[in-house]
Amino acid sequence: MHLIEACLDDLWLGQGASDNTLAAYRRDLMAWAARLEARGESLLAPGSEALADWLDERREAGYRLRSNARLLSSLRRFYRWALAEGRLDRDPLAEVRLPRVRPSLPDTLEEGEVERLLAAPDLDTALGLRDRAMLEVLYGAGLRVSELVGLTTDALNLRQGVVRVRGKGDKERLVPLGEEALHWLSRYLRTARGALMRDPSRPALFPGRGDACLTRQAFWHRIKAHALAAGIDRPLSPHTLRHAFATHLLNHGANLRVVQLLLGHSDLSTTQIYTHVAQARLEALHADHHPRG
Repeated sequence: MHLIEACLDDLWLGQGASDNTLAAYRRDLMAWAARLEARGESLLAPGSEALADWLDERREAGYRLRSNARLLSSLRRFYRWALAEGRLDRDPLAEVRLPRVRPSLPDTLEEGEVERLLAAPDLDTALGLRDRAMLEVLYGAGLRVSELVGLTTDALNLRQGVVRVRGKGDKERLVPLGEEALHWLSRYLRTARGALMRDPSRPALFPGRGDACLTRQAFWHRIKAHALAAGIDRPLSPHTLRHAFATHLLNHGANLRVVQLLLGHSDLSTTQIYTHVAQARLEALHADHHPRG
């Protein structure tokens, strides 16, 4: 399967795809190659009915439309790569259309719910101050959870009001921090971080056990506890505050491309999901409050 690995290497080097993305591509391509081999066909010369038969079987087996769309996207990316590399004369999937998938709207929080969540940690404790600072940064900068827990002290510049974030594909970006996030970070660093660490010279900005960075799982356990204390009973996903960050920016008139840069999305289409969230919110408000809604 050297062709698959060569394709994945190019995706990783040329596009900075994340490990999770590459793993998903590898699973899809290996499954496709194994199916073709069972049919006596090759990866570079699939039969005209091979993909249609497989998609039909997957639908009957209960695979969702979105899952099949992602699979087809992986295969299409491979064949476009093979065509560009001169390994094919034509794309065998050129005439196959992607299933139309309605974007699923991400879970988010209302602004009032965010305020209650941010105010939930107990500020009389070092852990509470740490959690408040983390929540403020998560919401104020729109970080991924993995980006937040992986922050080190040298990534933070309080004077300039920015944080250096290492995102997907090992790409770095500078993200501005708002006044509230800067206030709580300063207070946390001044009064609580040292109390949580045996060796404050260690680099973790938000330490967990053994002065190492707090884990994602531990942080989300803390968030769920704070949400319960704040009276928020809706499910929280690892991206809930990131979604809220983007949605609330757009609700208040932010430019979509600015939101894209802040989130670290390589493709604007990924950011556009939040325009659907904002539109859905407007429609719900109209239905609830307009006399003819």
